[in-house]
Amino acid sequence: MNDKSIDSVLQEQRVFRPAAAFTAAARIKPADYARLAAEAARDHEGYWARLARELLAWHQPFSVVLDASQAPNYRWFTDGTLNASVNCLDVHLATRGDKTAIVFESEPGEVRRLSYRELAAAVGQLANALLAQGIHSGDRVVIYMPMVPEAVVAMLACARIGAVHSVVFGGFSAKSLRDRIEDAGARMVITADGGRRAGKLVDLKGATDEALAGACATLEKVIVFRNAGNEVTMQAGRDLWWDEAIAGQSAQCAPVFVNAEHPLFLLYTSGSTGKPKGIQHATAGFLLGARFTSEWAFDLRDSDVFWCTADVGWVTGHTYVAYGPLAAGATIVMYEGAPVHPDAGRFWSICERHGVTIFYTAPTAIRTLMKFGDVIPAKFDLSKIRLLGTVGEPINPEAWVWYHKHIGRERCPIVDTWWQTETGASMITPLPGAVATKPGSCTLPLPGIDAAVVDEDGVEITDPERGGYLVVRRPWPSMLRTIWGDNARYLATYWAKFDGRYYVAGDTARRDADGYFWVMGRADDVLKVSGHRLGTAEVESAFVAHPRVAETAVVGRPHEIKGEAICAFVVLKGQRPTGAEAEQLATELREWVSRELGAIARPDEVRFADNLPKTRSGKIMRRLLRAVARGEEITQDVSTLENPAIVEQLRGKD
Repeated sequence: MNDKSIDSVLQEQRVFRPAAAFTAAARIKPADYARLAAEAARDHEGYWARLARELLAWHQPFSVVLDASQAPNYRWFTDGTLNASVNCLDVHLATRGDKTAIVFESEPGEVRRLSYRELAAAVGQLANALLAQGIHSGDRVVIYMPMVPEAVVAMLACARIGAVHSVVFGGFSAKSLRDRIEDAGARMVITADGGRRAGKLVDLKGATDEALAGACATLEKVIVFRNAGNEVTMQAGRDLWWDEAIAGQSAQCAPVFVNAEHPLFLLYTSGSTGKPKGIQHATAGFLLGARFTSEWAFDLRDSDVFWCTADVGWVTGHTYVAYGPLAAGATIVMYEGAPVHPDAGRFWSICERHGVTIFYTAPTAIRTLMKFGDVIPAKFDLSKIRLLGTVGEPINPEAWVWYHKHIGRERCPIVDTWWQTETGASMITPLPGAVATKPGSCTLPLPGIDAAVVDEDGVEITDPERGGYLVVRRPWPSMLRTIWGDNARYLATYWAKFDGRYYVAGDTARRDADGYFWVMGRADDVLKVSGHRLGTAEVESAFVAHPRVAETAVVGRPHEIKGEAICAFVVLKGQRPTGAEAEQLATELREWVSRELGAIARPDEVRFADNLPKTRSGKIMRRLLRAVARGEEITQDVSTLENPAIVEQLRGKD
């Protein structure tokens, strides 16, 4: 066996080709795809320069395309200037000013609609309010908001004046918020009195006050949006209400045109050391990636109603809620609330009532909704949906097929998108009118993205039965520029493994005989069993193929003979079994996985739970599961868990 690669044990043969009618009307047809891929391969810089000139509104056109003089700190379009809010708002006012930009629904059922003209006016007013409070270009502003339109207004208002926003997910604890305020050196926090989640109040202002009780030396002002109506404490001289801050402010605010490389935002992502990394994105490169992928990967049209269910606290919300679709002039849906409140039909009810045509969500949400059965989505008219998407982690084939059958009604393409906070936009994804799909595969890189799978020595792996490290071999405009305040960590984390030759994504993957990519899991999560290296995603896919399993997560724990044993945490469709029933089903599942993947992947332990430990964004906390499997003390911050009580159940104390 080649110990520099990862064994692939998952075999998926099903292929779904685009419907002829969809391809005929698609933005990118097969011939277009071939032409674009050839153009990018022939002239990498020229390809990106053409897209940047065609898709972005420049104040000062660029003449320099790629500056690699400080590689791998790549810089793009360095002598051009522009403004992100102009690209999302001003460019549309003459032609679609009265078009709905945002359809918002709160968890209690309030619905609001903002046209592009109304959104532009709200952004202008808040931008002027920020200026009045002393915020200027280059200052950092932390946004700690619920999923309401004002979160997007705050982001675009910062962009309007050249301030650098850093959105902190509203589910993060006060300590996490303080860490990000301090690391960014923020001068202002924009928050709300509270948010709503699963029928409960999230006290955002209280968490903000707790965060600021620590040493936040740079913080001067807090703006508070009235949302949930809960009582809050306002500190004189520091805090002011949003409505009072914008009172009397003009809806017109002259944009500050910034250099293409000016930071648009910082977005913090967890690091292996526990210290969050402030991923820094540049204005022009990020905006270009957000716009062209919104249009190409989602076949976006002017008539579409696009619902990306991600919170703006995550990069998916930045790219496919706030910036990409708005730059393309689309109508977006925003929902503040839980996907199963008051019942498991909430997502489908929203799709029906607001005429959603493009629906983009995470595999974990799909698997959660699968648990409630096929009857619930069947109650709703989903006929307007014409395209589905997944994001956040590999989707197992059976969840893909359920999504295709019960949500897409076997007529909608599914775009399984691979990308990261660091990449800024989708990198590997099917273009729905041009590329056939395979359940569980993110298929092919977008034109201009040079992705590959390599072994420990950086040599490309061509054997479809072997996996390795997923890397990108050439720079692209939407890539991160650095880690805020820590360029050495940027170099060490993303470039050092292969001496600066490749961007290292941290994921493992394989390519099949057709060149399709299959992401196998995080490199840190590779299971090393009896000399074989297995990707967690493939083992999890085998579990979920069992008719009783809704969701699973597998981790490794030390084993004196095999090196590592596979421990699986399983959520079933229906009630969690106990006693003899649990033992019998665990044995059945071990045999099932062994038949599906081979004896090497047979789990040593199967634990049943009502849910998996997830953050409120739907991410499974695998480090916590590893600690549970190994019987270690849990040292991670569990304040961001959607369901903190599940930890005791996983440890067998419930």
